[in-house]
Formats: sequence, C-alpha cells, structure tokens
Amino acid sequence: MELSKNKLIEIKSFIQKQAAEAGFQDTRVSNTETSGYFEKYQSWITNARHGEMSYLERNQNLRQYPDQLHPGTCRVISLRYNYLPRDAQFCTPLSDNNLANISRYALGRDYHKLIRKKLSRLCTQLVEHFKQDEQIDFRVFVDSAPVLESSFAEKSGIGWKGKHTLVINQDAGSWFFLSEIFINVPLAIDTPVENQCGSCNACIKLCPTQAIIAPNLVDATRCISYLTIENKQAIPVALRKKLGNRIYGCDDCQLACPWNRFSQITQDADFQPREKLDNISLLALWQWSEEEFSEKLQGNPIRRIGYQSWLRNLAVAIGNSNFHQDKIFALESKKNVANDMVVEHINWAINNLKTNSHEKSTTSQKTLKLINCIKNMLPRDA
Repeated sequence: MELSKNKLIEIKSFIQKQAAEAGFQDTRVSNTETSGYFEKYQSWITNARHGEMSYLERNQNLRQYPDQLHPGTCRVISLRYNYLPRDAQFCTPLSDNNLANISRYALGRDYHKLIRKKLSRLCTQLVEHFKQDEQIDFRVFVDSAPVLESSFAEKSGIGWKGKHTLVINQDAGSWFFLSEIFINVPLAIDTPVENQCGSCNACIKLCPTQAIIAPNLVDATRCISYLTIENKQAIPVALRKKLGNRIYGCDDCQLACPWNRFSQITQDADFQPREKLDNISLLALWQWSEEEFSEKLQGNPIRRIGYQSWLRNLAVAIGNSNFHQDKIFALESKKNVANDMVVEHINWAINNLKTNSHEKSTTSQKTLKLINCIKNMLPRDA
C-alpha cells in the first residue's frame, strides 16, 4: 500500500486514539518477522512441552509467516487490556483450602468475544474514516488462530517475556490480555523494551508444580493452568496434592512477580467477579448440577471446560481440603453423574481426606511465601 509518511502517522494516531477510547491501555506496532521467536516455539513443540494441545502443532507455516495467515499483512498491531478486578482477594483462597481458588482472569465475562468486538468496531471505524485512501485490509485476533501472540507483543515493546513466559509491562505488571490486528498498512514500527527480570527467579521458585523448568521455558504438562483447563484426561496422581484448591487456572507465577506491584486495576465491569467466584466454598460449587453449571457460567470462560472436567478439578481440590465427614458424603453423591475418569478422582479425594483426617492442616511454605509477596506487592485496591 502506497501512502505518504504523514498519512501513515495519521492512521497510526487514529488507531491509538480509538483503541484508548475503547478501553485498551496500550497499542503498539511490530513487523511480521518471526525469526528467533518461531524457532523457540518450534523447539517447545518438538520437545512435547505442549502436552495434548495438538492444535498447537498444526499450521506451523502460518505461525512463522503471518502474511500467509492473512494475505497482505505487513504489520501486526498488539494491544493490551487490563483485567485485574478491584479487591481481588488473592490471599483469601490461598489462606483457606476450603475455598475455591480460580484464576482472576476467569472471574467475570469471557474476554474473547468482548475484546474481539472492541477490535472489530475499532477497525470498522478505521476503514470508514480513511475510506478515501487506498483499501485498508485487516483481521483481528484474540487468543485465537496460529499467532505468536506474546512474541509480537514483545517485538512491539508492550513488554518483555518474563521467566514464566508471560509478557510483563514495567508500568502495569502482567495482569492483562493481549490481542492483535493484522493489517496491510506499513505503519511505523515501535521499539522493543529491555528485559528487566534480571536475576529474579521468584516465579520459578514459587510455581506449585515446578512447571517452569528453566527461565522462559514452561512444561505445560506440569502447569496447573493446563492440567485444569486444556487437559481432558486424568490429572497425574503425583501432581494432585500440589494443585491444592486451584480449580481453574493458576496465578501463582504472577503473584510472585515483583513487577505486579505496578499492576493497574481494570475499570471494565465485565471482568468483576460473578457468582461470588472470588470467595466461594468448594462444596458450594460441588453442589451445582450440570444445568446450574451451564446457567451460572453462561458467558464465563470456565464453562468451556465442561461439567466433567469441572467435577474432576473440584474433586481434587476437595480432597486437598480439611477433613469433614460431610465432604465424604458430598463426594459420594456425585458418582452417579460422573464419568469413569471423574469417579477415579472422587475416590482419590475420599481416600486423601480419610488419610489426612487426623493431621492438622498446615499452609505450605511456598504458599506462605506467596502470601507474603502479595501483601508487599499488591497494587492499590487489589
């Protein structure tokens, strides 16, 4: 596309302005070159660090060459959208194993549709505003399709990849969603920022399952987020106790990160907790029928894992909680609606509760350290 320098500046300024008005906190541009990033991704796949997420193996050429995913693409616009809710109560579920511990991004509405709608509207405004110029072509992505999302965010300067592989922004920590616009306009490219993790290894040390096996290298098969969300099979017995009360995702590596003292609270009501998911007992959730699960979690990302995975995760968490005979009865009561895989987890939970019935419940040293980190680092109002 042939456009003057002034016109390109005007287009980029328009995009940034409209993105800010739509609620995005950062909008930056990179080229489509994936050299260096793609090879690391390919190595991760080759070494089977992705578990059973077979979709990550497909369309490698599209990941490597964005202009093949959307012809004509010459720039990738990366955008940042905060999701940390006010009064996030991180310490509450960490301190009480009878409560459900749910990743904070999943407390409210599913971000995929919300952010995609914002991006589509932004691009429609862009095309309409500059319709007198050469044709502007685009495609939006929100954690979808074969896109090296965090790599483009790093290239554009939104932040750097921490040792936990999440993108960290020096002014906003890491509690944000990423999204992209592939566009055929040769906008000015922004400058990457310096990696500022230094010698800090807090995320590695405090990972409950030691899933961060080396700086910038995560073994998904050990990651609680993978085990409770993407994984549809049995959770490895050796890792079940390490899950504690985490029933959907895990925030521990972010909670351990010193840069999150600069996190910014979201102003978007859609990401505020619903159904009391930020402070609710495991038994209360266990009592939900499949119909209640579908109804109460309508529009929430948790719903995508399905009722059986939900029961599986809850069974493990209840098995790791304080012993009470009512929990045994509750676990037994669901066997008639659980599949064979889930029944095995229920039996494990019952046996674990009985085994630990005479032991005093104690908080692990890792969790105590994590709580201490949180108290020292939480942003105002979190």
